Amino acid sequence: MRTKVTKAIFPVAGLGTRFLPATKSVPKEIMTLVDRPLVQYAIDEARAAGIKEFIFITSRGKGALEDYFDYAPQLEAELRRKGKEDLLEILKSTNMDSGEVAYMRQHKPLGLGHAVWCARRLISNEPFAVILPDDVIAAEKPCLAQMVEAFEETQGNIVAAMEVPDSMTSSYGILDIKEDMGSIVSTKGMVEKPAAGTAPSNLAVIGRYILTPTVLQKLNRKQAGAGGEIQLTDAIDAAREDGEEVYGFRFQGQRFDCGSKAGFLQATVAFALARDDLRDELWNYISDVVHSEKAAQ
Repeated sequence: MRTKVTKAIFPVAGLGTRFLPATKSVPKEIMTLVDRPLVQYAIDEARAAGIKEFIFITSRGKGALEDYFDYAPQLEAELRRKGKEDLLEILKSTNMDSGEVAYMRQHKPLGLGHAVWCARRLISNEPFAVILPDDVIAAEKPCLAQMVEAFEETQGNIVAAMEVPDSMTSSYGILDIKEDMGSIVSTKGMVEKPAAGTAPSNLAVIGRYILTPTVLQKLNRKQAGAGGEIQLTDAIDAAREDGEEVYGFRFQGQRFDCGSKAGFLQATVAFALARDDLRDELWNYISDVVHSEKAAQ
């Protein structure tokens, strides 16, 4: 019997120190790309893939993130009174029904693997997705929906993957390829942040996963890996060593690393240019800046 993926874990406990001072009081996950928080892009992607239960791994200071998904009766009443039905429709996409969302605390920053492990009692014995909101992916068909289709075919662990320059492999989990079948790649190993010049390929894991319960069992060992943290990559590879298949999935779309300032700005520009109501004015501004710089040179 083929199992559906209906639960997703969102690790959002990080302090977002690269975005200080903004993140002193505002969780990074609700910083906006144009007019939507990072986490909203992740939620919309999960919903499009058939996810029904949303599990957030949070930490102290993330109250504003929880409030974001709550109903806002006073705001809704005011918009309704003013006849702003378009804005009311936008608000509906931000609301999470009772029982649809759960919040778990990660009390110590022990790594991505530990964050996923914190959700173990809510996952039980079923496959689940992991989405890192820092990785925003612009795609005609949402990335996780593409991966769900691949999971229905393979029923194995699947990680989203993309080629990166050799100089960047030490910043990622890297796949050791067994067989390259195009969009799906079978693996014979995974290496977390390999030393320069030692990476088995340049196919890097990015922030989308569909995993089996065996991975949670491996995380129970709480074994520290690269950087002294409990690495999700290590648990996935341990499941492979026990006989489970692990696949890399080359998704169709453009990934933005919104955990970095440059990536966040790039995503902001890209998403703004994709909107009819913003494109012309923004493009004219960019063109004026470029022309001014050229003239100054």
